[in-house]
Amino acid sequence: MPHFEPNKVLIAQIFQTATLKAFPQLAADASFTIEVEKPKNPDHGHFAVNSALQLAKVLKLKPRDVAEGILAALPAIDADSILAQMPEIAGPGFINIRLSAHAQTRVIGAIAAAGDSFGKSTVGANEPVMVEFVSANPTGPLHVGHGRAAAVGDTLARLLEWQGYKVAREFYYNDAGVQIDTLTISVQARLKERLLKEGILKAGETPAPFPENGYQGDYIRDIAADYAAKYADDLAGENAEQVRAFAVAALRHEQDLDLQAFAVKFDQYYLESSLYSDGLVDKTVAGLKASGHTYEEGGATWLRTTTFGDDKDRVMQKSDGTYTYFLPDVAYHVTKWQRGFTRAITELGADHHGTLARVRAGLQALNIGITKGYPDYVLHQMITVMRGGVEVKISKRAGSYVTLRDLIDEVGRDATRYFFVMRKSDSQLNFDIDLAKSKSEENPVYYVQYAHARICRVQELFAQSGGMESAWKAANLGRLQAPVESDLLRLLAEFPEQLAIAARELAPHLVAAYLSEVAAKLHSYYNAEKFLVDDTELKLARLALIAATKQVLRNGLDCLGVSAPEKM
Repeated sequence: MPHFEPNKVLIAQIFQTATLKAFPQLAADASFTIEVEKPKNPDHGHFAVNSALQLAKVLKLKPRDVAEGILAALPAIDADSILAQMPEIAGPGFINIRLSAHAQTRVIGAIAAAGDSFGKSTVGANEPVMVEFVSANPTGPLHVGHGRAAAVGDTLARLLEWQGYKVAREFYYNDAGVQIDTLTISVQARLKERLLKEGILKAGETPAPFPENGYQGDYIRDIAADYAAKYADDLAGENAEQVRAFAVAALRHEQDLDLQAFAVKFDQYYLESSLYSDGLVDKTVAGLKASGHTYEEGGATWLRTTTFGDDKDRVMQKSDGTYTYFLPDVAYHVTKWQRGFTRAITELGADHHGTLARVRAGLQALNIGITKGYPDYVLHQMITVMRGGVEVKISKRAGSYVTLRDLIDEVGRDATRYFFVMRKSDSQLNFDIDLAKSKSEENPVYYVQYAHARICRVQELFAQSGGMESAWKAANLGRLQAPVESDLLRLLAEFPEQLAIAARELAPHLVAAYLSEVAAKLHSYYNAEKFLVDDTELKLARLALIAATKQVLRNGLDCLGVSAPEKM
């Protein structure tokens, strides 16, 4: 894979070397780094280094004297191909830097060489990483909150893969506990309701009314109908275990279809019920008790989670013998570690925030070598779906909530995925259906996709005029001198770094923000300049630049799981 080092990184390397040459005593300072920033005022150059101000106190010199010392060391470094001229000292000691034409345009050749791989890195060194996400209870169709989890989790997995990690996507099915009991009772009630309507049961013979906390959606009636069609010998659903297994399987299948419609695939599924059937929950309880971090009180077994930073101790096994919610989660995360995933990322709804400290405390209490802070968590806030300025609260089928399938059918997969990741995942998200369907620059996904399509149209017109698709590869890139061209080149060069930051910070929204900025610059360029000009040399240079922009837009959209249409 062709390697491309962003200009910002190269500048940091150059000034690191120059600073150490000028002040070798800094080599012993482990905290010494060079920070390169983009000046707020473009007239001050492409980059700025403020190290002189930071190091002045350490070196016991005036900031300007430090800056002059750094610049004096620069001529001894081969930086001619990167710097357009000797950097300037401004103010008390800022160093303003202007890049050479070669430094600015070399990204075009790097993008052309790497193609669909531009932005990829090998920093992950094929290290295995598990990303667990969605993990919905199999009690109904996926709702829009699950959809946000799917988009965020899948994008995190994609970003990590682009950084060279070996990613496993896992779905944890909560197929045990009270919610599954409620599902079973709900289906049984609908089965009896069918018998009553068909006159097989009389009203007085109905054993019980529909449970108050039962699942009310029409999908429960569908499951009951399908069960009755398959098990004619149990029309009343008296075989509770059979009803339970059938309902869970039906809803797992439905959720799989929802995820397929969303272009989200999992490498493996893990059943909560297997933690009990395989004895892993009991083994975890035994391990915690053996660790000395548990105690009995009020007939319940408590875990001293305060020893590991929690605000209070937690009950892990109630007086009736049942386990509290976090205990099987501890057992489950132990399996992740034991399966070789020394790094794991769990994507959850923000309503699960309270369990994070407990699970981590439980893992530490076991004292089996699990790294402190394991696993990493990414939380997402819930979504408010709006149409016509009014909140959409229910689904025709699910009844009590808006399903992911409803949203995909309404606005399409691309818009749904993009909207779910375009804001920081732990922030509230208002999903405006009208905006997502609009074909305007106010629609964030349309705005980015249209930039890609615009470039495709220019390339098509060039081909129709007799131009060769590869003609721009021989372009004189030195002709790219307009300010908007310089800005676009800078943005393209930042793409690998932006992906690395988004992966490191587990922040997919940074990619969406970056693509929006690239699209905005492309649209400004399109409106300010003509590409297919009579000046052949300038035309080919501009075609090279927009071809590189098209590739970056496509690669970035791919990271988000969003298509890059050629026509819109």
